[in-house]
Amino acid sequence: MSKWTVYDEVIRQNLIENPELTNIECAKIVLKTNKTSHDVDTLRTYIKRLKKRILDQYEGSYNATETLDIDNTTVKHMWVKNKEASLFVKNPNFIPQDSINEPEKDIDFLSIFKDKIKPIQIKYASETLPFVASGCEFDRAVISDAHVGMDVNKDGFSLYDGEWNEIEILKSADTFVNEVCRHQKSNTLLLHDLGDLMDGWDGYTTRGGHKLPQNMDNQKAYDVAVKFKISIIDALIEKYEFIECVNICNDNHGGAFTYVVNSAFKTYVELKYPNNVKVTNQRKFIDHYIVKNRCFILTHGKDDKSLKFGFKPKLDPVQIEKIKNYIDEYKLHQYKIEFSKGDSHQLLFDLTSSTSFEYQNFGAFSPPSDWVKTNFKNTLRCFTTFNYYENQKTQHNYIF
Repeated sequence: MSKWTVYDEVIRQNLIENPELTNIECAKIVLKTNKTSHDVDTLRTYIKRLKKRILDQYEGSYNATETLDIDNTTVKHMWVKNKEASLFVKNPNFIPQDSINEPEKDIDFLSIFKDKIKPIQIKYASETLPFVASGCEFDRAVISDAHVGMDVNKDGFSLYDGEWNEIEILKSADTFVNEVCRHQKSNTLLLHDLGDLMDGWDGYTTRGGHKLPQNMDNQKAYDVAVKFKISIIDALIEKYEFIECVNICNDNHGGAFTYVVNSAFKTYVELKYPNNVKVTNQRKFIDHYIVKNRCFILTHGKDDKSLKFGFKPKLDPVQIEKIKNYIDEYKLHQYKIEFSKGDSHQLLFDLTSSTSFEYQNFGAFSPPSDWVKTNFKNTLRCFTTFNYYENQKTQHNYIF
């Protein structure tokens, strides 16, 4: 093997790793790694001719990485060169090392809050409790699609007027608390939040690629959402002995941001009311919860990354089969099953299409976005409360 052949291989390897190396830089590498009598100028002239052959050999193809047994994701770019043109090509498969994140970890809000919150031990005197209806086993309140941070009247020129700022959100929380208490029939409350609590992150859905007009930055939206959630518990705990919350954190708008808010909320209220409040932050797309003889299957309707088309407002045979498969898998047939979803911003209940379960679409707590107003209509906002008895229930829909 001649010295020139050895030079070729050294230069070839270095050019593939870094196509932007100059002729002089290549020559210095050869001088550094090989004993040679050639000077830099001689090597530079040789390398000038050699670079073209090397780069032409891999022209227009990323298969060079396979030939040289190089990880395709580590090659940043190449030069495509021939007699007619010289073109710089970026490798679409390249992954910068500093962009490779560690596996997602739960934020330890407990370490933040534990020394700052004094637990409240609530003792209810029987005479201070509200009237409890005979036979009522528990109450349930459901909200969905609060979309904290959403701008519903972009620049003041939307088709329909509206506001969804901190004042309106907290005012709606007061209305929610008052209505729950007005229909109270039990001292136990199930509080279900069906997702899209947060509208987005940095003006996009957390799934990415969907631009959203928003009226709060991330920090402001976080503060308002945590305050919104905590204020509801602080008010309702004066009326209920026990509140069990389920918050869906696998949704198409808020995603990880929704989880972060609900994680802070969970840590705070469970520390403050250790014997009276339990919070579950649901990270599965679908999950179920057994209460007495009831089974609540909860989902947002769309997930945080995969589904383009989620559960529809009106049942079809495909959806019925999907829900029945879930019921079969977890052997839930002995319970009265309610399948509850949000996402569609429509209040629709189908109690009879399936004999296995009720299909419940819950309306949005927030007003419609500017996009919805323009493409569809100025939809209503609402929430729903229930009172559950052994074999019956009552339902109350509140329309803002």
